Amino acid sequence: MDSAVALLLAQDGFTNGAIYALLSLALVLVFAVTRVIFIPQGEYVAYGALTMAAVVTGQLPPTMWLVVTLGIAVAIVDGVVAVREGAKSRLPLIIVKNAVLPIAAMVVVRLLPLKELSYPLQVLVALAFVVPLGPQVYRLAFQPVAEASVLLLLIVSVAVHFMMVGMGLYFFGAEGARIPPFTEGGLTLGATFIQYQTIWIVGIAALLIAGLALFFEHSIYGKALRATAINRTGARLMGISADLAGKLCFTLAALVGAFSGILIAPITTVYYDTGFLIGLKGFVGAIIGGLVSYPLAAAGSILVGLLESYSSFYASAYKEVIVFTLIIPVLLYQSLTTKHVDDEDEH
Repeated sequence: MDSAVALLLAQDGFTNGAIYALLSLALVLVFAVTRVIFIPQGEYVAYGALTMAAVVTGQLPPTMWLVVTLGIAVAIVDGVVAVREGAKSRLPLIIVKNAVLPIAAMVVVRLLPLKELSYPLQVLVALAFVVPLGPQVYRLAFQPVAEASVLLLLIVSVAVHFMMVGMGLYFFGAEGARIPPFTEGGLTLGATFIQYQTIWIVGIAALLIAGLALFFEHSIYGKALRATAINRTGARLMGISADLAGKLCFTLAALVGAFSGILIAPITTVYYDTGFLIGLKGFVGAIIGGLVSYPLAAAGSILVGLLESYSSFYASAYKEVIVFTLIIPVLLYQSLTTKHVDDEDEH
C-alpha cells in the first residue's frame, strides 16, 4: 500500500466514521434516558435517504402516509388516556397536534412543486416526514412499557426494527436510490482527491455534534435530558416528565438518523434495509463508549470507520467480521472492570 491509497482509505474511514459517530451518539442518548437499546436507529437512516430521493425526483414522500397513520393512532391512544383521567379538555389539543397537523402537512406537500424546490427546502420536506416517527414510535411502542426491564425493552426494540424494515419495503420497494451530491467535484490535496460531498459529510457531522453539545449544556430541555439520564427517579421528583424526556430523545435520534441518511445518499445507493448494518456499526461505537460516554462513543465510531476502510483493502470478504469482532474485547474489558447492577436496583 502506497501513501496515496492509505490517504484514500483514511478519507473513506473518516467519512464513514463521522456517520457512525452521529448514530452512536443518538444510541447513547436513547439508552441513557430510556434504557432502550434502540436497534431501529439505522432504519431512520434508510427512511431519510429514500424519502429525500423521492422528494428530489418530485414524488410525494411515501413516509407521509406512515406519519399520518401513526399520528392518528397516537391521537386515539392519548385521547383514551385523557378521557380515563377525566381531562377531556385536552382532547382538542391532542387531536390537533397528533392528527390534524400531519394531515395538514401532507395536504401542503401535495400542492408543492417538490422537484423545483431548492435543495435545503427539499431536505426540510424529507425531514418533516421522517423525524415525527421518532416520538410516535416511542409513544406507541416504548412509553407503555417504559418501566419494564432492559431485556423486555430490547425485545420491543427488535420487534420495532422488523416492523420498520417491513414498512420500508412496503413504502419504498426493493430498489435502491441515490440523490445528487450537495456540491459536484472535489479538491486535490497532494496525492489524494477529496470530494466536496465528503467535506460536507464530515463538516455537517461535526456541526451536529457541536449543536448537540450546546443543546445539552445550555438549553432547559437539554439539561432535563441530562438529569433524566443521570437519575430518572430524581428527575421525576424535580418535576421532569419521563414521558416528555423519552419523546424528546427519540425525536433527536430520528433527526440524527434521517439527516445521516440524507448525507450518505449521494455517495452510496441506499436500500430499505441498508440502515440496519449502518446502525449496527454505530452501535459498535456506542459499545466502545460503554453506552454512557459521548466522547468515547464518537471516538470509537471513528475507529470503526477506519478499521472498516482498511479491512476492506486487506481482507474485503471479512471486513464486517473484523469490525464486529471489535465488540468482544471491549465487552470483556467492561465486564471485568464495571460494577454489575441488577435491573431492579436501577429504579
